[in-house]
Amino acid sequence: MAGNDLSAGLKSRHVTMVSIAGVIGAGLFVGSGTAITQAGPGVLIAYAFAGALVVLVMRMLGEMAAANPDTGSFSTYADRAIGPWAGFTVGWLYWWFWVLVIPVEATAAATILESWTGAPQWVWALAVTLVLTVTNLFSVANYGEFEFWFALLKVIAIVGFIIVGVLAVLGFFGDTRSGVSHLWDTGGFLPNGFGAVVAAVLVTMFSFMGTEIVTIAAAESDHPDEKIGQATRSVIWRIGIFYLASILLVVVIVPWNEPRLATDGSYQVALEALGVPGAKVIVDLVVLVAVASCLNSALYTASRMIYSLGRRGQAPAIVTQTTHRGVPRIAVLASTAVGFLAVICNYLFPDDVFGVLLATSGAVALLVYLVIAVSQLRLRAKLEDSGTPMPVRMWFYPYLTWAVIVVIPAMLLYMATQSGQRLNIAATAVIAVAVLIVAVLSTRRARVPVG
Repeated sequence: MAGNDLSAGLKSRHVTMVSIAGVIGAGLFVGSGTAITQAGPGVLIAYAFAGALVVLVMRMLGEMAAANPDTGSFSTYADRAIGPWAGFTVGWLYWWFWVLVIPVEATAAATILESWTGAPQWVWALAVTLVLTVTNLFSVANYGEFEFWFALLKVIAIVGFIIVGVLAVLGFFGDTRSGVSHLWDTGGFLPNGFGAVVAAVLVTMFSFMGTEIVTIAAAESDHPDEKIGQATRSVIWRIGIFYLASILLVVVIVPWNEPRLATDGSYQVALEALGVPGAKVIVDLVVLVAVASCLNSALYTASRMIYSLGRRGQAPAIVTQTTHRGVPRIAVLASTAVGFLAVICNYLFPDDVFGVLLATSGAVALLVYLVIAVSQLRLRAKLEDSGTPMPVRMWFYPYLTWAVIVVIPAMLLYMATQSGQRLNIAATAVIAVAVLIVAVLSTRRARVPVG
């Protein structure tokens, strides 16, 4: 029997694995090479800074989500803390971000499959998207099961790489690859200056986007407050191991100015430098799993966000309809449909329409994090006054919260001064202002209470 409520179909192991590695995508395995060539060994500072910012944001979000789990996550909290216009704006921007992830990840998967089979890219992009759409339509448990195995394979791959890298540093692959001298022997630790590190932060920042998905997924599980608390507390070691440790090993194995880092990807170049047989095939398999995982999460997250917006009267009511298994089928199909349109734009006008569309999501991550910080700053007092149990508390409140609120606008202003980032800032600003205008007009006409 159809209704309007989601099911609690995610198991504990599903939520745990989503929190551990669910959003690690091609950005780590391939895209990190671009950041390394940009900043040199100093890229470690960029990853540490971006990782610290994510840890603080996740702690703030965890405080709110553990106290009041909701599938709308930060969009709902912005609605309560700042106003309906804020929840509307950040919710739709976040939905737009993940809808655009669909064609990006589908194309990345299709590129690998085309190289293996020779079949056209668009066939594989369509096939991969259709398969994962179908799995999301049946039940949330299907999403959880797929994501569990995808994430587990990514964890195994990263741990395996770290083991191989540590053995190389210890000299098991010969003296030429042992030690950590590459941290300074090619132009020093900061070969391109500290400005390059700041620019690299902008690249690394977006590889962390999606860490907050666990607060959305946990709302469809039993005891969501406990699972959100566990995920929030474990985010430090997850970032430390999967990002900082693996990138450190890449930097000490391969000189930062190796030109293939930006084209072939950091993991592949590092494994080939060590003489690991079949390095390209291994990395292609891992990247294929990673992009399939991100596409799976993009479909899930976009559908749950637009469902939450519908529940608050900020999206068409039809998206709140659920199947007898508690799946918001219309929300899934609507998100997929827009994703398909973006896939078509990608193939017909890759450098024109799709490039502009992709640029509109450029700074969404930072805007989302800023809204989370402002929401936590305002909701903390309300939670304490109401006596609501708070399994997770933000450290050194309100000082660290204010630090995040100051740092993020500074990063956005710095992006605006960089020629390579101006399109991102301008496109994101245009769509944000457009959504904000719609938000103000619609929320003035209909004041819908937040449940």
